[in-house]
Amino acid sequence: MKKLKADIIASFKNKRINVFILFLLFAFVILIFTKLSKEYTNTIPFEIKKLNIPQENVILNDSLNLNITLKTHGFKWLKYYFSEPKIEIDFSKDVYKKEGVFVWNKSSSYLNNTQFDKQVEILSITPNPITFRYGDNMVKKVPVILKADISFSPGFNMSSSLISEPDSITVVGPDILVSEITALETEVLTLKDVRADLSETIQLKLPKSISNLKFSSKQIVLKGQVEKYTEGTLKIPVSIINTPKNTKLKYFPKVVSVSYYVSLSSFNTIVPKDFKVVCDFNKTNESQSFLIPELVQYPETVKNARVGQQRIEFIITK
Repeated sequence: MKKLKADIIASFKNKRINVFILFLLFAFVILIFTKLSKEYTNTIPFEIKKLNIPQENVILNDSLNLNITLKTHGFKWLKYYFSEPKIEIDFSKDVYKKEGVFVWNKSSSYLNNTQFDKQVEILSITPNPITFRYGDNMVKKVPVILKADISFSPGFNMSSSLISEPDSITVVGPDILVSEITALETEVLTLKDVRADLSETIQLKLPKSISNLKFSSKQIVLKGQVEKYTEGTLKIPVSIINTPKNTKLKYFPKVVSVSYYVSLSSFNTIVPKDFKVVCDFNKTNESQSFLIPELVQYPETVKNARVGQQRIEFIITK
């Protein structure tokens, strides 16, 4: 075994063998170049790549191929063997409508000028013309429904509503499918201990059968402003409404505490006149000697606003 290995190594070191291998490789390369420089004729199927199909239409015969007979040298043929050949058909300029179909009827010279170079000769195109059957599409804009489970770090909260960009999606497809779609939900986004502004990409939950449907987007960006919050308390006067005519009341207390949470940036903008607390006399009964205070007005910038006093005692004086 060692002797055989030594003989092989010795043979490679032999200059005559090295020269022989070099000439053999050189002859092989010349043979390949000679073969590739010759012209060949062949018919190959081209996949049709459809561009700019009118949004209101759907092409029904989707798997159609175009068989083209080409004459060119071997170097050009290599491209078609290593990648799937395609022909682009632009529905905005290459076809016309006729009796319920789109018609493509182009000459060899047209293809030569638009999709092939001068070294490729087109001998035949089959079929020609090509007709594309189409159906009517439905275009519908549907709202996005956000699905999010978000918890915040202590002292932080949303200072604005969550928004979706975009807030609606355009769906295009056969009317029988599109008409069933009324909204698109997002996948559930779960975030914990949030303390900074939100900007999260979420995928949409698309229908199972989407091969014939097109969506303007398959994902949205969830955005929202998050700020540090603090608690505030104000003294707010109580108003009595719906008091019977010719009836006078004395009630206590006349001022109640209202507590709320607000962002630090808005804390100094909150004033008592932004709140309104009322007691509705119509919500009492004859045996009841107290009123229930209700917070009926407060700023949009505050959260969890609540009245500290649960009862307002009263007596009828007249």
